[in-house]
Amino acid sequence: MHSPYVRVRGAREHNLQGVDVDIPRDVLAVFTGVSGSGKSSLAFGTIYAEAQRRYFESVAPYARRLIHQIGAPKVGEITGLPPAVSLQQRRSTPTSRSSVGTVTNLSNSLRMLFSRAGDYPPGAGRLDSNAFSPNTAAGACPECHGLGRVHRTTEESLVPDPSLSIREGAVAAWPGAWQGKNLRDILDTLGHDVDVPWRELPAEQREWILFTDEQPVVTVHPVRDSDRIQRPYQGTYMSARRYVMKTFADTKSPTLRAKAERFLTSAPCPLCGGGRLRAESMAVTVAGRTIADLAALPLAELAGTLGGTSEAARVLTENLTSRIAPVLELGLGHLSLDRATPTLSPGELQRLRLATQLRSGLFGVVYVLDEPSAGLHPADTEALLAVLDRLKAAGNSVFVVEHHLDVMRAADWLVDVGPLAGEHGGRVLHSGPVADLAKVKESATARFLFDRSPTPARDVRSPWGELKVGPVTRHNLRDVTAEFPLGVFTTVTGVSGSGKSTLIGEITGELPGVGRLVSVDQKPIGRTPRSNLATYTGLFDVVRKVFAATDEARQRRYGVGRFSFNVPGGRCETCQGEGFVSVELLFLPSTYAPCPDCGGARYNPETLQVTYRERNIAQVLDLTVEAAADFFADADTPAVSRSLTTLLDVGLGYLRLGQPATELSGGEAQRIKLAGELQRTRRTHTLYVLDEPTTGLHPADVEVLLRQLHGLVDAGHTVIVVEHDMAVVAGADWVIDLDAGRIVATGRPREVAGASGSATAPYLRRALATS
Repeated sequence: MHSPYVRVRGAREHNLQGVDVDIPRDVLAVFTGVSGSGKSSLAFGTIYAEAQRRYFESVAPYARRLIHQIGAPKVGEITGLPPAVSLQQRRSTPTSRSSVGTVTNLSNSLRMLFSRAGDYPPGAGRLDSNAFSPNTAAGACPECHGLGRVHRTTEESLVPDPSLSIREGAVAAWPGAWQGKNLRDILDTLGHDVDVPWRELPAEQREWILFTDEQPVVTVHPVRDSDRIQRPYQGTYMSARRYVMKTFADTKSPTLRAKAERFLTSAPCPLCGGGRLRAESMAVTVAGRTIADLAALPLAELAGTLGGTSEAARVLTENLTSRIAPVLELGLGHLSLDRATPTLSPGELQRLRLATQLRSGLFGVVYVLDEPSAGLHPADTEALLAVLDRLKAAGNSVFVVEHHLDVMRAADWLVDVGPLAGEHGGRVLHSGPVADLAKVKESATARFLFDRSPTPARDVRSPWGELKVGPVTRHNLRDVTAEFPLGVFTTVTGVSGSGKSTLIGEITGELPGVGRLVSVDQKPIGRTPRSNLATYTGLFDVVRKVFAATDEARQRRYGVGRFSFNVPGGRCETCQGEGFVSVELLFLPSTYAPCPDCGGARYNPETLQVTYRERNIAQVLDLTVEAAADFFADADTPAVSRSLTTLLDVGLGYLRLGQPATELSGGEAQRIKLAGELQRTRRTHTLYVLDEPTTGLHPADVEVLLRQLHGLVDAGHTVIVVEHDMAVVAGADWVIDLDAGRIVATGRPREVAGASGSATAPYLRRALATS
């Protein structure tokens, strides 16, 4: 018979402790719990992973080889499980070629419209849809390769101070040290005067020195130094432009690339005018406009423009406008198809993905969503809930991993995992209607969901100075100037896409009043399993020194490098220090097994024979932060204690020291970075800038984080955060509220709460009423 429940039995993925749980189908079910409690392991690692595994079982074995498969989850049995669709937070960095149009597939429909129903010049042949894409060889402008902008060098950028001579370093773009001296000596040999001010050189000489493509080879006779003999050598000249462009294109060093970029100016491509396409593609129009013109329009305006096209294009325009409709419904009508994905806020990107699912019209499936409210203003969260209701009304089950209290209150069913994180969690405390959670005393979620007692009021601090930023005209900001008070806690808020991240991105260390600048984002702390919590914080360096200082290590003459799993010597060579080996199963997913030689310890037997307090290096790496703090408590290792204490202070006691960076969430990565900064003693003023630090955090974890951030301000520093959590905004000293690319309100929280024309004000008033 049709089962009305998804029944999970014996789930043991990650920290789940043999979980049994029944979740009804055709409802909005929210999985919640403190960070690291195991809710994602249940929703994604168990339920979605099993649905995906069953789907792949139906695929032909040969086709299965071409698909990246995840292994079977550790679970006894799951019954009543329909097909599943996952919408996880993608943490990869999109390229500059990724845009709103490519994410939503709207660009494909627009290209087809121009290919099949566009107005072509007389005698022009019909073009394939690929000819209207800047990302294909058939369509990309040959000058800028479809990027729309070209990087150029100018005399002003290459020679910022023309009063200097070449010998004094007038050509600032040249490399330093010997290579720069070599280029100067070559010019001297070629007959150019390297001792007169740059501005006094003839124009044709300046042009040749900076921009020539010639590479003459000459015999250089360097001036002899008194302490060493320099023999003649063959030197090849390279112009400043050639050096900068070659370095920018070829170097693998971020530092060299950043230096080269300083001497480049970016301008619209002179051939395509920024349109990114070939001339023949730009000659085709729809409703009198080129595809570049339409792609630059806000989607709300684009939908209206398409309505006026000819009858011949009716089918294609109806398809396009129907695809645009869910994007508009989610409040994204201000975006244009050519808007680059990296410039979008996380909330905008999440809703774009949701919009494509709304259009798909699937029913009878389980949608598993990973914190869809992340990065959303409370006003946008209401629109999100309406979309989730539509997915449910279409006959789907919607399973959501979520921390947002309003999303929990709107749920039909609540699964609370806990009670704490890591090994202290992994149990289902409650699975049932939301109201029944109030009876569960050990639930951290219940305290925030049902406790209406006001929190103690906090005195608002007064600033000792201010930092002026702007005027900024970038993305959707238009000539915006902001003044950030120094010495206080400031929140920058506003609806998704209002320009918050763009505004704080303009804060640089060069601005007067900044002092030292620390930006903490949610980018991964490492891209491979070799990077972990201990290596990132520097804790591992100290631990290795502790092991190298033991009597056993000294007798064996083991240095610090012996206790690293990243270099030959102490590591297990069978698995190269990975701790596991991949086993290819051809038609089944590749499986990872513990290394047969080291058993997952990552080190060779000789290294593991060295112990400190009866534990070897592998056993220490397997400790949680909490257990490690007890282990090193009475040891004479202040650097270790300081690192562990700051990790505990930001609520990361449940993580293992050797936990791979690839297993960490964005919120965990951000708190690890913050802990790395907190463990450094700062005597001078530091400006901390954080972009949505509470994303992915349970309200209980937010309390812990805020305690640290307010502690920084009390110590004399400045903290600026982009934030949507109204509880955080209510507890700030100063608020800057944006909407549609402009500042609509600024002041203390109660002042902003009373501002007219602010989308934030009503939600802030509600938060202040309980604080």
